Amino acid sequence: MTLGPDIGLLIAALLACGVVAGVLAGLLGVGGGIVIVPMLYHVFTVYGIAPDTAMPLSVGTSLSTIVLTSWVSARKHHQRGTVGWPLVRHWVPAVLVGVLVGTAFAHDISGLVLKSMFGVLLIVVSVHMLITARRALSLFPDLPALWLQSVLAVAVGGLSSLLGIGGGTLMVPLLSLFSYPIHRAVATSAVFGFVISVPATIGYVISGWHAQGVPPVSTGYVNWLAFASLVPATMLCAPLGVKLAYRLDVGQLKRAFALFLFIVGVRMTFF
Repeated sequence: MTLGPDIGLLIAALLACGVVAGVLAGLLGVGGGIVIVPMLYHVFTVYGIAPDTAMPLSVGTSLSTIVLTSWVSARKHHQRGTVGWPLVRHWVPAVLVGVLVGTAFAHDISGLVLKSMFGVLLIVVSVHMLITARRALSLFPDLPALWLQSVLAVAVGGLSSLLGIGGGTLMVPLLSLFSYPIHRAVATSAVFGFVISVPATIGYVISGWHAQGVPPVSTGYVNWLAFASLVPATMLCAPLGVKLAYRLDVGQLKRAFALFLFIVGVRMTFF
């Protein structure tokens, strides 16, 4: 892939990805990575990047965008006093252990296997979204024992860093299962988005340092052209999604989006 006459179309495609991710984040509360990774993957492959390279490049670039967006989101939630800091303090060490494990495995897993794993994640998320289109799913009255919380934190950190989703996609529904207040779960997951994305981005830069076939303006598996296009578009369009959430039937939109995620997940897993 070279930056030739098609650079304008590439930037337009990346900006469109950012707009869609921002609107959906504000409208449906979905994490940016769950939208950005599959869109980046398809954009990169269309522009001639091998699928085995396009997938870790999409994951690493997604994580780099989450660094800034999660920082801004976490600050706003902190100002509102909705972050569950006791849980943050307990989970951070275990989450960081998971991030180290996830980024270490990312170096050894082929891009095609990573693509299939992300596809399975999309299928799981879509099923959960269908079930919880109207209300959160709570199965337990309180958080589990501290040792089990640590196990869950390692799993969240590992999967989030491996698949480029920042944490909210897994953490919000997980905390909701244990009757954790939804607004506090969203606010707390924003903090973990930052905690996960910073070391995970560094890990993808290192693991892709000598990778062949990455596009120009990249450092390892992070493409800075995509970063510069996605972040402003995502942050500018998220408030629009929030406004639309108060005017549209979000339940129906979640079901439609869940069906879309399911189709994309099946395609990424098996094709």
